[in-house]
Amino acid sequence: MNGPSRLSSHENPASSSVSEQSPAAYAYAAITDMNGIFRGKRVAASKLDKLQKDGIRMPLSSIGVDIWGTDVAGTKLTLERGDLDGICEATGRGVLDLGLGGPVLPMWMRKEGGAPYFADGRHLLVDVLERYRKVGLTPVVAAEVEFFLLDPNEDQPSPAHGSPGSPPRHIDNIYSLEELAEVGPFLDEVYVMAAACGITVDAAIAEGAPRQFEFNLMHQPDALKAAEDTLYFKHIIRNVARRHGYLACFMAKPYPSYAGNGLHVHFSMLDSEGRNVFDDGTEKGSDIMLAAVAGLLDSMADMTLVFAPHLNSYRRLCPGGLAPTTVGWGYENRTAALRIPAGPHAARRIEHRVASADANPFLVFSAILGGALDGIVRKLTPPAPVGTNSHELALPTLAKDWRQALERFEAAESTARILHPEFVSCFAACKQQEQDVFAARVTDFEISTYRVSV
Repeated sequence: MNGPSRLSSHENPASSSVSEQSPAAYAYAAITDMNGIFRGKRVAASKLDKLQKDGIRMPLSSIGVDIWGTDVAGTKLTLERGDLDGICEATGRGVLDLGLGGPVLPMWMRKEGGAPYFADGRHLLVDVLERYRKVGLTPVVAAEVEFFLLDPNEDQPSPAHGSPGSPPRHIDNIYSLEELAEVGPFLDEVYVMAAACGITVDAAIAEGAPRQFEFNLMHQPDALKAAEDTLYFKHIIRNVARRHGYLACFMAKPYPSYAGNGLHVHFSMLDSEGRNVFDDGTEKGSDIMLAAVAGLLDSMADMTLVFAPHLNSYRRLCPGGLAPTTVGWGYENRTAALRIPAGPHAARRIEHRVASADANPFLVFSAILGGALDGIVRKLTPPAPVGTNSHELALPTLAKDWRQALERFEAAESTARILHPEFVSCFAACKQQEQDVFAARVTDFEISTYRVSV
């Protein structure tokens, strides 16, 4: 059975951007919590100028809440310290139309005395990029964002219906032009809204699972903006999908038998003369690139919690697919956690394939760029590249599950060195609370297994 027929974007009265309609009477002042979720306030649009100048106060605890929006007891910011305020300031990005019905003013949080609050991932990434500035290097970064379009009327994940004669919704149809054409009005509006927000989108493809798609964002030498773009772009996809009768899903693995959603990050580095320091004129890549690879491998397992921050994330990191399970690298090898793509030497870069689409881009970029620079500064040397299926080799492994990932993240010296001790403490407390909530739930499957058998 087919769902409602699709309207092209020019036929859909809800598809025009806020800027093309009457100005909204309200706006959203929004910070980004550690899970990459907007938290904030709805305010009168007339107050936007004042907010951009003076900021707004919100509790420090609000940026460290768990996935359900509950205060995290382990941060000791609420009852223990009176739930004191932080200061939220405009990021300088301006007001954006992300499809929420009213404009969004992106903000970030500092402490009352002016110091950064490193539970805010934007501060974390700024801190990493300052280390790059000190050594005269500039990362050039781009992300690939994967997601599913689901039927919003189903309780369980189910591929979105199409119009009559469209491709069947329960088959793999990778790189299908018919799949792209079917959701053309949705894609068109995403491109338009992204462009209005200063987000440059490259290609869109139909991915390797039913109604799964991927957008590639353009490389840019501003890693902070690249992380912002990735986060804001996810919101655009989600909100535009809703207007077209779909539910956009960024879960790492909503279907047990289909591919998951990745957040692959490509990056290179420029020196002060604008030259790509990963390029040495050969297929191998420069010693600096190899040191960056070594740094990423050295910290990767301990950083798994950043790349796979949720219970569901670990259903994606399993053998049998192209998502990695081992800590390895290779040239043109998509089974490896780090892939060195082929192509012109001048474009030599590293593709980091571990993170899932459910991760916070600010944290993912911080861990990747911080790990790469750590390897360069320490002049590390990577092991031999992997030329076969990395799942089947005797390599170090990523954390095997959510609990092991948390244990490694908290205990590792590298996480506090590459990221920041304040962030490590807050993020670990958040993930511990989330794990405790899941562990306390008795599932239907658990009941059916043990109710009469033991």
